[in-house]
Amino acid sequence: MARRPSRLVRVLSSSLAAATLLSTAACSDDGGADGSRVSGVTASQVAGMRQTPSPTATLSTDAARTALITEADLEDDWTQVKDTEAENWHDSLLIGTVDVSDFVSGKAQASDCQRLMDSLFDDDLLGRPSGASELRGFVQGDSRLLYQVASYDRTDPQESLNWMATLPEKCDQFTVTDGKDKRTVQVIETSVPKVGEARQGLRVTVRGSAGGDDATLTLDVAAVRVADDAITVTAGGLDGGEDDSVKQAVQQGTQRLEDVLAGKSPAASPT
Repeated sequence: MARRPSRLVRVLSSSLAAATLLSTAACSDDGGADGSRVSGVTASQVAGMRQTPSPTATLSTDAARTALITEADLEDDWTQVKDTEAENWHDSLLIGTVDVSDFVSGKAQASDCQRLMDSLFDDDLLGRPSGASELRGFVQGDSRLLYQVASYDRTDPQESLNWMATLPEKCDQFTVTDGKDKRTVQVIETSVPKVGEARQGLRVTVRGSAGGDDATLTLDVAAVRVADDAITVTAGGLDGGEDDSVKQAVQQGTQRLEDVLAGKSPAASPT
């Protein structure tokens, strides 16, 4: 698949370690105690049931930055990196063309899976933000965690969440090729803490090669909507997923965003 020059430049300029770098992403669970998918409910119906934290709340750039989580919000040994470093986290294992022959329904189903891979690479799983957008990155060993807060006031993040809820079925398993190597991709649904107004979680596993060696990239992703704003979290790497850290980031981050939208100072981070 042809790529925009800017995307290729970013990848080719990276070192082999770029195969561990993350983008961002998210889907829902199947309605369990921790999850949120509501079958048979359309995006417009959900939008009608929204309870906005403040009728006039608008997420400014400063507010979005205040809503970002910190190292203190995460357990284990996560270390915050410079924003410029996190902005360039893109994983070359995500680049490729989805094999249409893997799908019974052909191009339509393959298109959804292609959109998933492209949006994970481009850090826009919920689509391009129409308003303020801020991100923060953390590292722990060879794993990375990318946290984003963004406003979608002129688009509908619920439509993207509804789309993501279909991916574990549509994109259960498929093949991606970059012209010389083939990779197997699996998508499963994961649970997300019951926070915000809507939420989706998933795990994406990509099995292929990096530098001629077999490699498995595992990404845990989650997205939570609060009114017309949302947070997205992506974490993992070649050493495996980071489901617990994603859940903790979602739990702490949603509260911070809700406090900011309500005009409050975010609660102190846990120790």
